[in-house]
This record gives sequence, structure tokens and C-alpha cells, in this order.
Amino acid sequence: MGYQIEYRHLKYFLAVAEHLHFRKAAEILYISQPGLSRQIKEMEESLGVKLFERHNRNVKLTAVGLYLKTELTKNLKSLDGILHHAKLLEDGKDGQLNFGYVGSAMQKIIPELLLSFTKTHPNILFSLKEMDNNKQIEGLLAQDIDIGFVRLEKAPRGLELYPIVKEPFCLVLHKNHPLDATNFKTLSQCKEEHFILFDPEYSASYYEKVMEIFDGNGFNPLVSHNTIHAGSIYKLVENNFGISIVPKSLQTENNANIKFIELTKIPQRTTLSVIWNKDNQNPILGKILSLIHKEIIT
Repeated sequence: MGYQIEYRHLKYFLAVAEHLHFRKAAEILYISQPGLSRQIKEMEESLGVKLFERHNRNVKLTAVGLYLKTELTKNLKSLDGILHHAKLLEDGKDGQLNFGYVGSAMQKIIPELLLSFTKTHPNILFSLKEMDNNKQIEGLLAQDIDIGFVRLEKAPRGLELYPIVKEPFCLVLHKNHPLDATNFKTLSQCKEEHFILFDPEYSASYYEKVMEIFDGNGFNPLVSHNTIHAGSIYKLVENNFGISIVPKSLQTENNANIKFIELTKIPQRTTLSVIWNKDNQNPILGKILSLIHKEIIT
């Protein structure tokens, strides 16, 4: 081997492997195309393998190249995390934890969790982003986020799912709606209403659970709007565009123009779960999972 593999070689290889186009990869890396080709050739000669099949303008990964792309993508993410953690230590921080979450988790679960965690770990940097279930799954698999809060029935391969809150649903109505807790009996009283629901793309399993509620009450809902944010649902209800069904944890007392009726007599419940990647090496992840098991689950 005439060359020594360096970190830059791996980055260059992954850029070409991702785009399968040397010119595009070179532009992203801010180097010349001949320079990039030379770096890839050095890597191939150093390893004694062929990484790409080149036919005119077409570039294709070899079996070796495909294997390296998969493994390097996974392991370099861990290396990037280690280097980032080292920089945080230099800046006086003990680490960083990136959260993804569905909106209902921010009402109570996450704020209480962070308040408790920072009592013993005050120098942790937190990044929080509201994301639908699918985006969280993608982020966890890519290790762009460390921990998620989702409404899913099961976890994809490679991820761990642990239920933390099982809760009932609530009906959301305008404050002047004739139904209230004193005269509400079954959801069938609302079969002529227009419903504003969470978009099925936000969580397919959650949407199916809500549809089960309507099935159990013998009617198909008239859906006027789908949205992914509770705030949008409340604003639409407030302006008489319809009524809605949400998890109880989204019940709010901060909007005097809407009211809630808890649906205690139906069997359906929705579960909020914590989810994480088993291969994630972030040292802070294990600590917060321990706290979740101790303070939330128990």
C-alpha cells in the first residue's frame, strides 16, 4: 500500500457514494473533480479494492463499495458524535442530547424530565424539535436525534420502544357548543359534525386508533381538515370550522374559547412511548433513559 487512509478519504468516498456523481460530490466538498478522483484512487489502491464501477458518465458502487458505504455511514456518525462531545467538554459542557417529539410530549413529559435531569446534570446542552413519527424514525436511524417521543405500536428494526404514558382521548369543542360534560353520552351525538384531525402522515397508527373510535360509535366522520399541530386544531375549533379528538395530554386551560370532554367510556387509549437507537453511543442517552425508567415509568 503506497498511501495511508486518512479521515478525509472516508469523507470523500461517502460523498461520491451518496451522489454517485464525481462532479456533484466535488462541488459539495469544495474541491476539484480531478482532485476528488485522485483521492478516491488513493483510497482504492491503499485498500487494494475497487469501490466504484465507472462506465462513461455512470458511476455505480461495487459490492465492496456498498458494504463500506453502509458501515462507514454508521460508524462515522459515531465518530462525529465523539468529536462533537469532545468540543462540548472543551466549552464547559458535559454533552448534548437531541430530542425529537410529537407535540403532546411537550405539554408535561419532556419539561418535567428536563427539570429533573438538569438537577444532577446541569451542563447538558439540549436540542428539541417537534417532528412527526416518521421523521423521528429517520432521525434516530441516522443518529441525527438521540431520543424520540412517539405514538407508535411497534419500533422498526434497530430501535427500542418503551411505553411511558397510556391515556384516554378528549373531544374538543367550541366553548358555545351545546354539548358539554353534563349532556354528552356517546360520540354518535357528533355524527353530523365536521371533524378536524391529526394528519394520518403524522402518525398512521394514531390515526387508525382514532378511526377505531368512530367505528365503535357506528359512523364515519366528516373530516373537514387534517393538520399536524395541536395549535392549528384549536384555532380551527375556536373559529367554528369543526370539532376534534386529541389525547388527554393535549388538554389545555389556556384557551377560553374551547372546551374538552374526556372520552372515558370508550375502550381506546393512546400510548406515548420513548424510542431510541440501540447503536447510539451518546453517553448522555443512557443516563436520561435511566431517569425515564426511574421517574416516569415507575
